[in-house]
Amino acid sequence: MFEIIRESFLNLGESISGGWQILSHIWFIVLPPVLYYLFKLIWMDFVQNKFLGSLQWVMLEIIPPREIERSPQPMESIFNGLTGVYKGLNAKDLYVDGALTLSFSLELVSDAGQVHFYIRTTKQNRGLVESHIYAQYPDAEILEVPDYTNDVPKIIPNKTWELWGTDFMLIKPDAYPIRSYSWFEESVTGKMIDPLSSLVEAMGTAGPGQQLWFQIIIIPEELNYYNSGRVLIDKLAGRVKKENPGILSGVGKDFVDVIKGVFQGIFSPVEFSPAKENKKEEVPLEFRLTPGEKDAMKAIEESMGKAVFLTKIRFLVVGKRQGFDRSIIGAFMGGVRQFSDSNLNGFKHDNTSKTYGIHWGGKMRTLYRQRKIFQRYKDRDPTGTKFFLNTEELATIFHFPDMAVVAPSVRKVESKRGGAPSNLPI
Repeated sequence: MFEIIRESFLNLGESISGGWQILSHIWFIVLPPVLYYLFKLIWMDFVQNKFLGSLQWVMLEIIPPREIERSPQPMESIFNGLTGVYKGLNAKDLYVDGALTLSFSLELVSDAGQVHFYIRTTKQNRGLVESHIYAQYPDAEILEVPDYTNDVPKIIPNKTWELWGTDFMLIKPDAYPIRSYSWFEESVTGKMIDPLSSLVEAMGTAGPGQQLWFQIIIIPEELNYYNSGRVLIDKLAGRVKKENPGILSGVGKDFVDVIKGVFQGIFSPVEFSPAKENKKEEVPLEFRLTPGEKDAMKAIEESMGKAVFLTKIRFLVVGKRQGFDRSIIGAFMGGVRQFSDSNLNGFKHDNTSKTYGIHWGGKMRTLYRQRKIFQRYKDRDPTGTKFFLNTEELATIFHFPDMAVVAPSVRKVESKRGGAPSNLPI
């Protein structure tokens, strides 16, 4: 037994020694790429942190008007306007200045049952945000307010505060859209059943000392990032795109076919092939697809032409341990499921970030995840699973709901603002 172990260690030592000998001869080939990779990681982290540290952020609370259009379409127009911050970054911007496309954080927050709408943006983009909101909601009010995350302890959970949280991810690939607001319109009356109302109502049931934070971080992206939709449509339709072989691969295939034909002609018996059967007529696409597949193709095609954002979504419940109500979590998650469709897409928990159902190393891992997701929320850090949503999808999950339905949980403008009289002296 000891001889076997001794021989194993000797063989391992010889393998390591041989490896070092080989490395001593090729180090000048292996080492430069490794050093370049490490340098790039450190340098990009340095310049990007420097760029982010130079930005000044503002928290804007949007107080919706008492009377608004019962549709998320105005909010979709706002998101289309926010794509104006996107600009192509050249090599100097990326690798010297560490520049990044600026993000926006859309936040729906309940503090003891009072629901607020926030948008966090940079000072330089504040005018852009305000102008597009006022263009669609002239009677709304926009206030610069302190960051509400500073009203709770810096480290949560602790002895008196508890936290529950999770990131969201898509169930299917990004090209499948979620159920957008157009799917919630009644076919007879044409009226829309607002899916956000149930979310707001659930958040409005939070008791004293309890807060619900729903965060959507969006980064404008180019339209060509969404071209996977065309590939998916071709796949559903059965249109398999033939790959164009290169010159060398074509020559190689022809050579193999010639050799194969020669050997078959010499060694194989003569065979008489039967007459070719007539090709079956191809079944039209509308008869090959199920109703669900037809709906999916239609939804994918309609979403392809819209502007897209790289999106990060997370949800936290923060509150005092005494009276921490977990039942509200189920009500909120039920509202999120409204955006899911078995033929399309939907949201689900990201298992790498959720702060519940952790079995191995439960307490320590749960505490680590709780503090990590809490800090990332406060920093508006998009690290983690991200996905693409278009403007219609974003407007579905973040817009001003019908004030008559969700009152009095949402703070709203108390009186309509009138224009200045025409005879006002200057």
